[in-house]
Amino acid sequence: MNFLEFAKKYDTPLYVYDFNHFEKQYNELKQAFKARKSIIAYAIKANSNLSVIKKFASLGSGADCVSIGEVKRALLAGVDKYKIIFSGVGKRDDEIKEALDKDILMLNVESEAELKRIDEIAKSMNKEARISIRVNPDIDPKTHPYISTGLSENKFGVDIESAKKMYIYAKKSKNLNPIGIHFHIGSQLTELNPIKEASEIVANLVRSLKAINIDIKFFDIGGGLGIKYKDEDTIKPYDYAQAILSTLSGLDVTIICEPGRFLVGNGGWFLTKVLYEKINGDKRFVIVDGAMNDLIRPSLYNAYHKVEVISSVKNPQISKANIVGPVCESGDFFAKDIEVPQTNPGDLIVIHSAGAYGFTMSSNYNTRPRPCEIAIEDGKDRVIRRRETFEDLIACEIDYLI
Repeated sequence: MNFLEFAKKYDTPLYVYDFNHFEKQYNELKQAFKARKSIIAYAIKANSNLSVIKKFASLGSGADCVSIGEVKRALLAGVDKYKIIFSGVGKRDDEIKEALDKDILMLNVESEAELKRIDEIAKSMNKEARISIRVNPDIDPKTHPYISTGLSENKFGVDIESAKKMYIYAKKSKNLNPIGIHFHIGSQLTELNPIKEASEIVANLVRSLKAINIDIKFFDIGGGLGIKYKDEDTIKPYDYAQAILSTLSGLDVTIICEPGRFLVGNGGWFLTKVLYEKINGDKRFVIVDGAMNDLIRPSLYNAYHKVEVISSVKNPQISKANIVGPVCESGDFFAKDIEVPQTNPGDLIVIHSAGAYGFTMSSNYNTRPRPCEIAIEDGKDRVIRRRETFEDLIACEIDYLI
């Protein structure tokens, strides 16, 4: 990757995505599940750029969506409607209605109250709502507490006994069709045993449901496969698939897998330019033109991202520094106390592993326009989202200015 060329051509801050990497990751995961019917449903929340979604749709991907906006993005980008799942703990009535109108594969139900609301809405529309229920297997995923979702203390899903009652209710309803079951214990998973244990619990629930003539057709294992940010031992897709498959003996189900970070995380970089350096006492700061509003993971999770300095003038002097941005918050940083060479204004800082939960979690805090996004595919670069302007930022306000 010629990051200096991209920075010169498109300016900074800038997101760069390697579409060939995305395709490689998708094919590796799809191949891992070749022994079974499967749908790889890209988790749009990881990177919701329409061109990214379109790339995965062209490979045959489905979509895991957590808002009606993401459902619309998936359809607009060419994802088959029967490969789209609508998840999320808080769906509004209008979102449920629109999802039913768009006839997507299924709505993923997170509570008894939601199940009954979907039933009422489907009845009022004289439609059948295809649903799955998110089961919380109460398994510790061994990941960051902010991205853990499979414990009883988390807001997601329902326990096994509640799920059974909900499936029985759905079976009796004229407007609900319970075709799937779902679990997802967390994100950035690097240990296989919790995943296998959760799958065993949910597979046994499917067997008990089939015994009372509730025919589950889709076994949704969620996503969460971790990637290497620093020195993590990650799970190989083949081992992941084999662990899941080993729990499904005797079950004729289509596996749905919902990867996001695994597909796009290490295929993205965030480029930001050095403005100047600053010394406060014995503390060194490298101040750059990117900020927490562009890439919030370090501030939000204290997440590690590899930092690379690209300079036109090689400087052998190396010392610890904080890489910080212009936003008016003490939490505005990309890295703290890392060893980096002395920098000059205009030097390039490359933040690695920024393809997932980078731009998609960005904001306009401090009235900062969001960066340009570019795609690299087969050696060619192109803009897939132009840099925002000040006029973009005020477009929804200007007509109301008194």
